[in-house]
Amino acid sequence: MRYPDSLPAGGTIGCIAPSFGCNIEPYRSAFDNALKTWQQMGYHTVLGPNCYEGSGIGISNTPEKCGAEVNHFFAEENCDIILSCGGGELMCEVVSHIDFERIARAKAKWYMGFSDNTNLTFLLPTLCDTAAIYGPCAPAFGMREWHPALKDAWGLLSGRITEVHGYPLWERESLKDEEHPLEPYNVTEEKKLVIYDETGRRIDGEKMSFRGRLIGGCLDCLDTLVGTRFDRVAAFNERYQEDGIIWFMESCDLNPMGIRRALWQLKEAGWFRHVKGFLIGRPLCFGEEFLGLDQYEAVYGVLGEYHVPVVMDVDLGHLPPSMPVISGGMAEVSLDPSGNGTEIGIKYL
Repeated sequence: MRYPDSLPAGGTIGCIAPSFGCNIEPYRSAFDNALKTWQQMGYHTVLGPNCYEGSGIGISNTPEKCGAEVNHFFAEENCDIILSCGGGELMCEVVSHIDFERIARAKAKWYMGFSDNTNLTFLLPTLCDTAAIYGPCAPAFGMREWHPALKDAWGLLSGRITEVHGYPLWERESLKDEEHPLEPYNVTEEKKLVIYDETGRRIDGEKMSFRGRLIGGCLDCLDTLVGTRFDRVAAFNERYQEDGIIWFMESCDLNPMGIRRALWQLKEAGWFRHVKGFLIGRPLCFGEEFLGLDQYEAVYGVLGEYHVPVVMDVDLGHLPPSMPVISGGMAEVSLDPSGNGTEIGIKYL
């Protein structure tokens, strides 16, 4: 696995829009403020041609133009790291125009984004053996005050930290809108992990640790990739079977039934071979039931058969804050008792 060089002091941040661009509020103002913030921190920035575009369907521009932007920034543009301008809906169509063989030959660069960006943060390690970061998109860094999750993401990019921990509160309702584009996370809800050990026993307040190579992303995107020519998970699993695999997943548009169907699809495709544990983020459908199925049984009803730790309601995904996760990276996951139950930590090895 190739680990890109860290962002140096005074380095150059590249921004591209393989999914949505920053053409509307509150994303445009937030992105502009992020650029200003980075420049005040002493960094340089270079923007791809699609950063302020909104002419595509579910993405910033045509799949061909988005793919060309990706290829150029990874293989040619003089930048140290690459951040996505946002998530979206149809980045899967961009994947068809990305030259992964060329990217694998080029010097490795950190790429960071989440949600629809799973199409890169997942495929970079599985196709190019290049680690990526499943973390905040560029406009998030435009908020007035950086939440610790943003500081953690920047710490990973700049090589200042090698360990992240969960956060005590999370956001159910955002205060950010067109009139208030720079609002920080509105964290009001107490985080409480739901944990099953390898025996299927639901636990709390007990120590546990497991290690393996992290891979995953947004379940909505992962189940779209299954069975395509970009699905080389079987080879990835065999390549890293001695490490074992820790799957991290979260969901956006899927309701509990959709989550269960998607996990069944990944299971039947053999994706969970050599699994050592699962980290499941808070779904956007948090608290919903569908025909009596809740978010927990939707997950454990499929994953329980692997007899490995399953940790749910982790700080991952669309209900911030979200821990930055190195997709393709080796890590040790620790669960330790805290004043509010059990806390999670990820130490990158």
